[in-house]
Amino acid sequence: MVYVTLAGAILSEILATTAMKYSEGFSRLWPSLGTMVGYLVAFALLAQTLKSMSVGTAYAIWSGAGTAVIAAIGIVFLGESASAAKILGVLLVIAGVVVLNLDGAH
Repeated sequence: MVYVTLAGAILSEILATTAMKYSEGFSRLWPSLGTMVGYLVAFALLAQTLKSMSVGTAYAIWSGAGTAVIAAIGIVFLGESASAAKILGVLLVIAGVVVLNLDGAH
């Protein structure tokens, strides 16, 4: 169940970050409200996750997955560049999350 809660936190953070892009510096009401609600839900779910998962593991998964998905959304839907450096950076983030989780499995 802890991974379901963490997945909800990740999804909420991704939706909030995407809404922030469309808020135009918080000058548009609905995307701005979506950003605020999304981050509130994300942090509430992350806080629940931390009751039964180590902070290092939870935050690594939360931030790593969020970073990778937001980078993909930027490339696929927002017309951002897909440079070799950007792709390598995302792969390194994912590798870091995997390594941190391997250490936590002992």
